[in-house]
Amino acid sequence: MINTILCAVDVNRLTEEAEVLRRAAKIAEVEGAQLDLITVIPNYGKSMVGGYFSEDHTKKAVAKAKDLLSDFGAQTLGDEVNDKVRHIVAVGSVYHEVLTVADKDKADLIVLGAHRPDLSDYLLGPNAARVVRHAKASVYVVR
Repeated sequence: MINTILCAVDVNRLTEEAEVLRRAAKIAEVEGAQLDLITVIPNYGKSMVGGYFSEDHTKKAVAKAKDLLSDFGAQTLGDEVNDKVRHIVAVGSVYHEVLTVADKDKADLIVLGAHRPDLSDYLLGPNAARVVRHAKASVYVVR
């Protein structure tokens, strides 16, 4: 039985991610599960790159990502379904944050997309591959 589904999307590729969210929502509906929608933004923090951004850059990026995630959910699933979805914006590396939130929320299933692989990726992108390899929950990869 699936109680919680964590659907990971990239807010920079929402057109491609719509099918990922629709599949996750369909599974959630069939299972009667809670659907959580997550996106991860990079944390430049105190790295050399971080020095080029204002101190409140991350705060603004999180707020913008939350708005994009909510709008994306409403456009893809409709307002009624989207109102039941928990929207999560994490900061850090994609695979690490997805795995951390999945563990914290006790997700039974992680749904994510895989971009078209190039020769160096073989079957999955690097983040999808790491999530598949290290997740405690089952992982559904949408091509």
